Amino acid sequence: MLAGLPGDPVILLGVVNTKLRDFYPSLDAMCDDMQIDEKELTEKLGMIDYEYDAGRNQFV
Repeated sequence: MLAGLPGDPVILLGVVNTKLRDFYPSLDAMCDDMQIDEKELTEKLGMIDYEYDAGRNQFV
């Protein structure tokens, strides 16, 4: 579930990357803290050809 996050994948990308950059050391930490489904998030961003890069801690 992605409650509290934008439904549009492009806007979601900006919000998620900003949260990762400013508040969280990893995608796992963000998903755990925000209680969101990591698989659902990665699939939604995958729809616009973005994947999580752990080394950069962002979707690229």
